[in-house]
Amino acid sequence: MDSLIYHNDRIIPLSEARLSPGQMGLLMGWGVFTTLRVYAGSPFAFERHWVRMARDAERLGVALDSHQEAVWEAIVKLAAANHRPEGTARLSFIKNHGGLWADAPDHPATDLLIFTRELAAWPAAHKLKLVPNAIFSSGRLAGAKMLSWVQNAATLERAHAEGFDDALLLNERGHLAECTSANVFLVRDGRVLTPPLSSGCLPGITREVLGEVTPGVGYELLERELTADDLGSAEEVFISSTTREVAAVGSIHPNWRYATPGKITRALGAAFQQYVRSYLKRAAASRS
Repeated sequence: MDSLIYHNDRIIPLSEARLSPGQMGLLMGWGVFTTLRVYAGSPFAFERHWVRMARDAERLGVALDSHQEAVWEAIVKLAAANHRPEGTARLSFIKNHGGLWADAPDHPATDLLIFTRELAAWPAAHKLKLVPNAIFSSGRLAGAKMLSWVQNAATLERAHAEGFDDALLLNERGHLAECTSANVFLVRDGRVLTPPLSSGCLPGITREVLGEVTPGVGYELLERELTADDLGSAEEVFISSTTREVAAVGSIHPNWRYATPGKITRALGAAFQQYVRSYLKRAAASRS
């Protein structure tokens, strides 16, 4: 994490940040967050991230007290202050009031926190481990990106300890859902298949963009209920996330291996990067 953070309405050194132990969001993981890529000092697809955060905040009863434009400007200013034109930003809204143990009377309804850091180094071909019963797709908050992230974080930690890059999560019905912080895609017979949101997966921003750009490079992207049996007939597997963009999967434990990078994986990676370049040009033109 970089040395400066944004807290509510100002940039401060990380060492000076003060959060109350009685903040409900800290005690209970009650809040929403998103992770954004920063390209050339600009947060990519910020509008899409904001729409998803607002939707999840409503589901969780969390107030987004800051204006969208002000938060965009805060990310840009923080990235510049940290000399981080290329990197990652994490944006969180932390609920302060309510509940038996809450005691943050001098705090607003929510605290706004923004961090930046360097890009993570990802492997050329991800190694995944299949994990059953890791997503509860029928829950009221399934698919919400909220601060209560310990199940995914603990699953990822175990996967790393066992030598894997991430875990591929099955829901309670035995269907593929997602990785701990990425959406998953299978390529079969020239078509790209991904689990539907009803699987319990997060509606990823990169997943959303891929749904728009895939037809333009001559392929279909379809939502399908998928099981572990579908991994055996897949010709390519890849994952997508804000920090990984489009990333090839080389193996899934215990039984599956894939040649990487696959033709369609490469094509969609290139299409996504072209979308990023076009977005940045449009964003720069609109703010000039």
